[in-house]
Order: sequence, then structure tokens, then C-alpha cells
Amino acid sequence: MAEYPPICDFGWKAPDFSLPGTDGKTYTLGDVAGPNGTLVMFICNHCPYVMAVIDRLVRDAKDLQELGIGIVAISANDVENYPQDSFDNMKVLAAEQGFTFPYLYDESQDVARAYDAVCTPDFFGFNADFELQYRGRLDASRKEAGPPDLRRDLFEAMKQVAETGRGPEEQVSSMGCGIKWKAA
Repeated sequence: MAEYPPICDFGWKAPDFSLPGTDGKTYTLGDVAGPNGTLVMFICNHCPYVMAVIDRLVRDAKDLQELGIGIVAISANDVENYPQDSFDNMKVLAAEQGFTFPYLYDESQDVARAYDAVCTPDFFGFNADFELQYRGRLDASRKEAGPPDLRRDLFEAMKQVAETGRGPEEQVSSMGCGIKWKAA
């Protein structure tokens, strides 16, 4: 069943983190921050919503990095019940897709909880002061990629954040598979 994150809580401050990356380094929020803003993406390896747009996600990340937006992807899924999302499989996906950003593993799920992440993909776009300005969708794709000429909602919003420090007032929430939480 598809999950939908809440609409943007403008000004909400990004929680810090310290997580291992698929490249063997450990990253904090400050390590991944860009001079014009930061995009924190909760994704995973197996979600059909993520896989449908992974090429667009990588394309938009590269284009946003050129605008001074720092990018990071985090996977927080329960790997015991979803072994496709294991750290080793994350390394494979990052290499195969040519990620130009760190792909981090939130094994404890504490970071996903701190961000109140709901689904994969869930996008958190912050300005240079780490104030939330975008919590919307990549584009209008669903479980299948939409036409190639779809409006690039995430890219356009974060471009606006890079230029003005503010995200668009009108945002359409993302949609995806619920985060796979560990049993309590």
C-alpha cells in the first residue's frame, strides 16, 4: 500500500546524524551539506517506486550538485526481513547507478525516526540554514516511470531553494513504500 508523507513543515530544522556510507566513510549532516542547501533522501534498494525513478534521481542529484546543493541518500529499512536492502546490496546499487552522493545505512533507524521519514522515496530539501523548504515528490511518476518530459518537481523546487533560500508554497507529496520498521 502506498504511503504519503506530510506536506512541508517550512523552517523545521534538519537533525544531525553520523552514519556509515557505502564508500567506507562515515558522514554527518555537515559533511554532506552544500553551500546553497542540502537534500536528504530516504530510499532503498527494493522499492518499486524508487527503482522506477532511480535514473532520474541520479540525474537530478547531479544537476542539483552543480547548483551547490549537497545530496545524501539514506536507507533505513529492516534488512532482516528485506535482505535486498542490506549494506552489501546498497554498495552494489550505488556503484551500478553511479551515485555522485553518499549512500548511508541507518541500521538503528534512529535517523529515519528523527526525520519522521514515512516512505521510500521521501525527500527533505533544506536551505543553507538547514531549514526545511521542500518535502515533495521527484516528479509525477508512480510505481512506473512517467513520460520523460514530466516536470522535474524536486529539481525545480531545490533550484529555487538554491537561488532564494525558499521552497515553493505549492508542493505535491511524494509517494512510495512505507519504511520497513523493525519489530519493537
